[in-house]
Amino acid sequence: MLSERVHLHPKGMAMSLYAQRGVSAQKEEVHAAVQQLDQGLFPHAFCKVYPDYLGGDAAYVNVMHADGAGTKSILAYLYWKETGDVSVWKGIAQDAIVMNLDDLLCVGIYDHIVFNSTIDRNKQRIPGEVLQAIIGGTQSVFDLLKGFGVNIHYLGGETADVGDVVRTAAVNGTMTCRWPREKIVSNNRITAGDVIVGFAGFGQAHYESAYNSGLGSNGLTSARHDLLSKFYATTFPESYDNALAEEVVYIGKNKLTDDSGVAADGRHLTIGQLLLSPTRTFAPVLKPLLEQHFDKIHGLIHCSGGGQTKCMKYLPGDFRIVKDNLFTPPPVFDLIQQNSGATYREMYEVFNMGCRLEIFCAPEDADIMIGAAQQLGIAAQVTGRVEAAAAKSLVIELPGERVEY
Repeated sequence: MLSERVHLHPKGMAMSLYAQRGVSAQKEEVHAAVQQLDQGLFPHAFCKVYPDYLGGDAAYVNVMHADGAGTKSILAYLYWKETGDVSVWKGIAQDAIVMNLDDLLCVGIYDHIVFNSTIDRNKQRIPGEVLQAIIGGTQSVFDLLKGFGVNIHYLGGETADVGDVVRTAAVNGTMTCRWPREKIVSNNRITAGDVIVGFAGFGQAHYESAYNSGLGSNGLTSARHDLLSKFYATTFPESYDNALAEEVVYIGKNKLTDDSGVAADGRHLTIGQLLLSPTRTFAPVLKPLLEQHFDKIHGLIHCSGGGQTKCMKYLPGDFRIVKDNLFTPPPVFDLIQQNSGATYREMYEVFNMGCRLEIFCAPEDADIMIGAAQQLGIAAQVTGRVEAAAAKSLVIELPGERVEY
């Protein structure tokens, strides 16, 4: 096991590189700030679900969700500046969409959705051609999804020039839907004896045009600074918080155009291509599963912020989650760990490690979920199970190591 690089904050306690860069995998302060707000009709559901304020029908609910590409847009900026390839911004548009859509999928919503985009830019650095790539890329994702019966209506949004607020660009969005209450996945049915079916975020699904590294849109602050070299700090100081300590800024040895050593489609991929793989959506596989096997799905978790520990937040009771058959992490995570020296404990808390979606179901129904994924070229397998316990806990069994949360 690689040792984690740690430093001491003023009180002498060890801090991870992730924390030193001003980011929290668990977002403790955010959760504390909103804990007094209405938690909605189903507190254990992956998204907040509210009564039908839009239509006043007790048989329906409203869901509004906001998310975005996060700091992945900084990687797009660096790649575009280094290569001149403006098309990389289309992937950022997909990231912002999928981080919303796949959260909605986890409460059972897959159709009749409206989307508003929010793009904040520094006009001195982000020209109109980048905006065109983002907005055009947004519509192209919706066109693709429509072919799978997932209808998302693009209702415009806000594009703001706020150079005093952002150094480059922030790409976010909001999705809203009115949905039948009886078709919400609330996670309340997760119980001891369930198994967890994990869907891979890496490889190449039938509806993807290229190999996907599986990185998604979480943990990019770590990935960027751990893999990339000081070249980016000196050449593009606008790409990071200049108040950070030098020893945590761009500590890797790579440039985005370097060969990653990972081969796909008969060619070697660059570091930039691995880091900027557009986040895979699982909508094409979850739509038919939710339509045809809704009652067999006890819970859904999008392993986004918080990585493989995400599930603990949404358990409806005191259960012990055992993950003892996770995917072998794809190469991008090996590269990050080799550069950062992070422990497996931190890696599995920050990153999805190749498994970005979990379905909780009865053991006898697992093959249905796995088969649906495999039909679309997505690797899937039983990755773990739910056990009765006195308190919530998570155990991740790795070759030669056991990690507990």
